[in-house]
Amino acid sequence: MRRFGLFALVALLWGGAAARDGFEDWVEATVLPPVLAETSVEVRDRAGLLLRGYTVEDGRWRFSVTLDQIDPLLIDMLVAYEDKRFWDHPGVDGIAIGRAVVQALREGRVVSGGSTLTMQVARLLEDSGTGALAGKLRQARLALALERRLTKREILTLYFTHAPYGGNLEGVRAATLGYFGKEPHRLTPAEAALLVALPQSPEGRRPDKRHARALAARDRVLARMQRFAVIDGDTAAAARREAVPAARRDVPVLAAHLADRAREAAPFAQVHDLTVDRALQARLEALAARAVRGRGDHLSVAMVVADHVTGEILASVGSAGLDAAESRDGFVDMTRALRSPGSTLKPLIYALAFDRGLAHPQTLIDDSPVRFGPYAPQNFDGRFRGEVTVERALQLSLNIPVVRLTEALGPAHLMAALRRTGAAPALQGGAPGLAIALGGLGLTLEDLVQLYAALAQGGQARPLHWREGAEGVPGPEVTDAVAAWQVGHILSELAPPPGAPRDWLAYKTGTSYGHRDAWALGYDGRHVAGVWLGRPDGTPVPGAFGGEIAAPVLFEAFQLLKPAPEELPPPPAATLMLRNADLPQPLRRFRARDGLYRSAGSRLELAYPPDGALLAGQQVTVKLRHGTPPFTLMVDGAPLVTGARARALPVLLPSAGFSRLSVVDATGASAAAMVQRE
Repeated sequence: MRRFGLFALVALLWGGAAARDGFEDWVEATVLPPVLAETSVEVRDRAGLLLRGYTVEDGRWRFSVTLDQIDPLLIDMLVAYEDKRFWDHPGVDGIAIGRAVVQALREGRVVSGGSTLTMQVARLLEDSGTGALAGKLRQARLALALERRLTKREILTLYFTHAPYGGNLEGVRAATLGYFGKEPHRLTPAEAALLVALPQSPEGRRPDKRHARALAARDRVLARMQRFAVIDGDTAAAARREAVPAARRDVPVLAAHLADRAREAAPFAQVHDLTVDRALQARLEALAARAVRGRGDHLSVAMVVADHVTGEILASVGSAGLDAAESRDGFVDMTRALRSPGSTLKPLIYALAFDRGLAHPQTLIDDSPVRFGPYAPQNFDGRFRGEVTVERALQLSLNIPVVRLTEALGPAHLMAALRRTGAAPALQGGAPGLAIALGGLGLTLEDLVQLYAALAQGGQARPLHWREGAEGVPGPEVTDAVAAWQVGHILSELAPPPGAPRDWLAYKTGTSYGHRDAWALGYDGRHVAGVWLGRPDGTPVPGAFGGEIAAPVLFEAFQLLKPAPEELPPPPAATLMLRNADLPQPLRRFRARDGLYRSAGSRLELAYPPDGALLAGQQVTVKLRHGTPPFTLMVDGAPLVTGARARALPVLLPSAGFSRLSVVDATGASAAAMVQRE
């Protein structure tokens, strides 16, 4: 049958030459198949490198390509091996067909087929057979028509887009990514020879399935290339020593969640160019996998790194990896999940207090029991430190001082400042309360990174973006430059995690209620980053603290970003850098707006120690609020002090461990607290 096909092609050429006008009309009347096939959607990094691809509808990898993206050696080898008169013939090579007929008559079998690259493109476009008479005639007619309507370069581009390379790899870019893990613009002679050989028998020569056959086919191509002087003998010998890949590689899947987000935002775009740096993204994804290894099956991690000068997001890691989808819910993008921010809002609160003249870093503020109506905030460790500087209160991440400042600022003003940074805080209830200062609202990791970018930019909101070319103008002012610098200076003096370099970052950690979220946010003079660790389903992670598990990841992320930090800016000219004693009188000690804290009423209260307090030492001063003296104080039900009229009662706790303190006033009202002595 193949011999009949060759004879038919010869007859076609002779007949066409004899009746040229009719032949031309016949070619011109050819209906071409679609030449614009669906190609894989691509998500690329800031340098145009592939971050993630998506298969076409039938599950094949088929990437668009131009000849400029292909190593010229591969083009030269393909033309020399398959169709050496490609650049000259009109689509059907009469000389090759004539030679094939003579060989078939002499040998009694088809030795060479005479098919041109243009005819192969015709077959690929129509997915027609190679040997049937009707198929050969159709391919010849279609090849002649293609040559009249397309350039030679366009025809070669179609070949490199559609040629099969085994499995679901179609086209040269899919092949080089699948077998070599790289783009086709720079290939070794051995790689180019394998790519020439594979489309002739894509399944029979698949290197990952038929390794020996692939090797033999490649070497035959190399031998012919040497014979045709495409490569010299030394190059061919060296190429034969090069190994043939024994397995397929995965097409890149980097920044998977951000890639999906880009597709959702522009579903009809074929190419999505992001601001992400592929090399940094790969390093941080490896860091994310290491960060959760050995910490249980359900822990996940998220990271965002950005340039706070330009607003470009350079890396976005939504989970510990898509391959951990079942055990770690890797499909959930935790950079966009609403979570409690814990203590990570404290720098903003202090900056707002500095900006409004309520405090200075050296202002003294009271860290002692306080109640705002029914709300009585506690420090994370249950301790009270008395008067401390505002600077120290922020560095120790004390809760009571920051709630005092929030009460003075007003929770609504804090929410407004958050929104000016570009964040979208979420509240479960109605109006915001003081609890938002300690994480009583929902924010995303991207929100927090954007907030810290504003602090790094001298209080100017810096909207972050991940799509190349989407940068906008800076946002509104959140705080003045002096307040932002003061907060950054305080945070830069925090001790780094063990083993991390000093003088690297201004950073803050946070842990949400119940150990559900561990945070670390930080910045230097150019970049800002945020890290979250926790369980996507919101269940607690016992013993998880931001300072212990998130901060080391943050510092390592910065070290993977660059070899050395970029210095924070110097203080603005208007910065007031004085000791407490030299401050103006109103700034020496913080006072609430009305000088008093609100109480629930005149009922007896045990102001100190609070319920659940951990106390150091045997002696403790019990402090009472309200009630009618005289007072009776009992420890574990036994009267220890009677007839007392003072509201500060020094007592000795009987033993280490838990004790129940209770007090009764003259009216019979009582209050109690369970405390623990170290």
